Amino acid sequence: MITTDDKKVKLVADIALIHNNKVLLCKYKETNKYDHQKGWFIPDDLVKFNEHPSDAARRILNEQMSYITANLSLSFIESFVGNDGSWHLIFHYWQKVDALPEIMPTGEISEYKWFDRFALPEDSEIAHHGWAKYTIEKLFSNLR
Repeated sequence: MITTDDKKVKLVADIALIHNNKVLLCKYKETNKYDHQKGWFIPDDLVKFNEHPSDAARRILNEQMSYITANLSLSFIESFVGNDGSWHLIFHYWQKVDALPEIMPTGEISEYKWFDRFALPEDSEIAHHGWAKYTIEKLFSNLR
């Protein structure tokens, strides 16, 4: 977290792996790091100081899923004030994969699953009241 003019700023990157109409979601063991949210997430994390957001997205896949990628694309950037009053700047990345890759989640992940984009879990099962659904819809609309 960064502060500017006595305001807290959170720079976040997420990365959606996409195979045809499927997208990878995960659940985290430690909810404190994720705004105390339970449920499904697009793999994400805070961007570290002096780290480029695209490097953060690569790091997230490597650290959380033991998956190494070079070819990712920025879909869109989102800006809003979070429930804690901090300004959030979210960099949403995606990468298409030709086949379902072997994923080996690290100790940070309690569960992961490939979901069809048209059969995502209910909002109550997704962190932040279904926020990943909105993000996935926008990611897929930007792919066209």
